[in-house]
Amino acid sequence: MKILIVEDERKVGQFLERAMAEQSYTVHVARTCAQAHDALAESAFDVIILDLGLPDGDGLDLLKAWRSAGHTEPVLILSARDAVADRIRGLNLGADDYLPKPFSVDEVVARVRSLLRRQAGAKVTVLTHGGIRLDLLARQATLQGAAVELTNREFALLELFLLHAGRVLTRTMIAEKIWESPYDVETNLIDVYVRRLRRKLERPGGPPLIRTVRGTGYQLA
Repeated sequence: MKILIVEDERKVGQFLERAMAEQSYTVHVARTCAQAHDALAESAFDVIILDLGLPDGDGLDLLKAWRSAGHTEPVLILSARDAVADRIRGLNLGADDYLPKPFSVDEVVARVRSLLRRQAGAKVTVLTHGGIRLDLLARQATLQGAAVELTNREFALLELFLLHAGRVLTRTMIAEKIWESPYDVETNLIDVYVRRLRRKLERPGGPPLIRTVRGTGYQLA
């Protein structure tokens, strides 16, 4: 499990990082809105722990931008703003949980676990987009009702695109999710598999299904 901690106070960030590492989570710490934005653009996370008072902006504005861009990662807000109005605003903007500072590290860990369980329990088994239907349990793909034969890698790549439809997926993110290593971005493997999906799912003369975002990655249109 990968956790993104967005916290500008160094000691608090280190405290949270140690607590999450003790649970065997992979942790990345960002101390500014810019660093957090870049981290989420480069890699997918299972949970985000978000402080609101950041040196280059407001965490709520960052959260709003993430949700508008299609990021669905569960977000736990940790903030010294403990007024009811602040909590309501945070939850309305897309936060999944809100914990005021000062906090108990055991409670933070418990709430992160709760978000992870909720995310796993809410996982859909059928993904659809346009005329594409992907049955995750039966491991079957169809296009306009017709079966499409996919290899395991092609199936996993299509699943990733469908889960993040409309979101630009970087090559690093794709490599981490499909090949479990960021080093495959140095090869043309991703390009090869994207071309295969295009051949199998795009119709001649029709609109592109997977758009190339030059210098960044790919986006399911």
